[in-house]
Amino acid sequence: MELDGSEFERKIFVKRDAAALLAREIARKYSYFSAASGGVAPEHIAIGTATDPYQPAEREYGVTRACLEELARHDGLSISVITKSNQIVRDIDVFQEIARRSLLHLTLTVTTLRARLARLMEPRAPRPDLRLAAVKQLREAGLNAGVFASPLLPGITDREGELEELAAAAKEAGAQWFNAGVLFLMPASARTFLPFLREKFPRLAGQYDRWYSREAYAPEEYRRKIAERVARIRQKQDLAGRPWEEMRKPVERPQLSLALSTEKPAAACGGG
Repeated sequence: MELDGSEFERKIFVKRDAAALLAREIARKYSYFSAASGGVAPEHIAIGTATDPYQPAEREYGVTRACLEELARHDGLSISVITKSNQIVRDIDVFQEIARRSLLHLTLTVTTLRARLARLMEPRAPRPDLRLAAVKQLREAGLNAGVFASPLLPGITDREGELEELAAAAKEAGAQWFNAGVLFLMPASARTFLPFLREKFPRLAGQYDRWYSREAYAPEEYRRKIAERVARIRQKQDLAGRPWEEMRKPVERPQLSLALSTEKPAAACGGG
């Protein structure tokens, strides 16, 4: 659903039965034992691509934790989590169990190292240093983790040296990959963001109106230049890009039970 920007701040829809539904979905297409996989490669499970899995409400409802615990019961899955919250470290114990049985990649988004700017742009998100500290904790726990500079805001967080400093800080925290995503502005988000921009960054209002009045993306030339810049940064810091290639690799097929066993594979017995 596409909520108005202000509604997105006030209305939280909680899927209390998400873990049970996830178990059924694993059995249907995310497991080696599902018909959809054909016994070759299960579909990838991406958590956090639509909405952050570690919103403040997670502390009360624990939906993300329940889903992770369900994933930890299965073998041979391919899973990624992306968040801008350091709350992710709460679930290190579950992530370790998931990583023991499946492929797992964790990403923290950090828009800028400038704390005041971060507070202005993301008033309810943890400080940049706390997110980088979370990356360090995840890595020290033996987990795969990286940093995504997203959204990159033209004229605001793309100034000379800023991405470079952020990548260096990510490297110091132990990040294995680094990438940046230029602002993608859907109409619902634009209705909230553009008035904010005119108030706080009036000098950029004309540029954003030209760039985003008809398209959700910044001009292709600008995105190309950012991609080239990020590639140079990664090379200098010896960081990988998004771990897509790693996630595309076939997951090691789980060891099946002995032929005489009458038990069904765990993933085929799930319910969500």
